[in-house]
Amino acid sequence: MLFSSVREDIRSVFNRDPAARSTAELLLAYPGLHAVWAHRTEHWLWEHGFKLLARWLSHVTRFMTGIEIHPGAQIGRGFFIDHGMGVVIGETAVIGKCVTLYHGVTLGGTSLEKGKRHPTIEDEVVIGAGAKILGNITIGSHSRIGANAVVVKSVPPNSVVVGIPGQVVVRSQPTGVGADLEHGNLPDTIGESVSALMRRMEEIEKRLNIHNEQDLYVGENGIKHPVHLHTPADGVWQGEDFMI
Repeated sequence: MLFSSVREDIRSVFNRDPAARSTAELLLAYPGLHAVWAHRTEHWLWEHGFKLLARWLSHVTRFMTGIEIHPGAQIGRGFFIDHGMGVVIGETAVIGKCVTLYHGVTLGGTSLEKGKRHPTIEDEVVIGAGAKILGNITIGSHSRIGANAVVVKSVPPNSVVVGIPGQVVVRSQPTGVGADLEHGNLPDTIGESVSALMRRMEEIEKRLNIHNEQDLYVGENGIKHPVHLHTPADGVWQGEDFMI
């Protein structure tokens, strides 16, 4: 059973990390794997009443790998932490099968209650670097959490979450884990909404023949400067003398 689980872990790394070159490299230089293997022992000790020893060993594991997993957390098979530095997984977190986490991810609690206070991550979820998932919420299976997103509400299956606070986009059709590793392919929900409003306003101004004199300000030299931002083209915002 143990060796079968180890082989599955190794296969999952080869399937999800193009930088993985050999089994020896994985055994010697992948702290994410080391943290998961150590957690299995620590979780067994926790479940069998050796809580202090389990906590101490998890502290040692954090020192060695930079990854903090509470021994009470429940983790499924095929779990992969890529890079891993700064990952924190709380005591009552539950993680399903074939979940992928990147560095800086927090599965944290938001309550002082002793019960379930950390997230449940269902099967085949990918969580991008720096994302924070907080509270007793559920992330539905086959979802992708964008880098640095802050998620405080449950997410349905087959969703993409981006932004702060996390904006949920339900996908029109399911996709595989391979596609979810394309971290740059994320929707810009706020930007696209603002762009749509700006396009509509510009169309209304054209129809009403509104003069844009109000979009000018007079500088110290008496020259009028435009401050109006134009609708972005190819994702780039357009504006003259635009200063932040």
